Amino acid sequence: MPFHYNPKVNDYVKWKNLEGWVYFKDEQYISIEIAVKDKRCSKGTHHKKDHLLVLCYYNQWHELEYVTSRESVHDDTVVPVLEVAL
Repeated sequence: MPFHYNPKVNDYVKWKNLEGWVYFKDEQYISIEIAVKDKRCSKGTHHKKDHLLVLCYYNQWHELEYVTSRESVHDDTVVPVLEVAL
């Protein structure tokens, strides 16, 4: 029986030729943050960064490869992955 990965926000995943952090999750899709850069002009907004996101729909989740997790979006420390024999 194949293992079905259920992605969570703050998981780091690989998908096709992309990889990044799961930024948002809904029942129908997730968004994966693949790049972040400083805004050229942040005048008039409190946002300081631009985030490049791609959508991965539920029927594509079986194509995702889980890599690791982090505690929160504000924390760049990754949580160690435990090797589990299935």
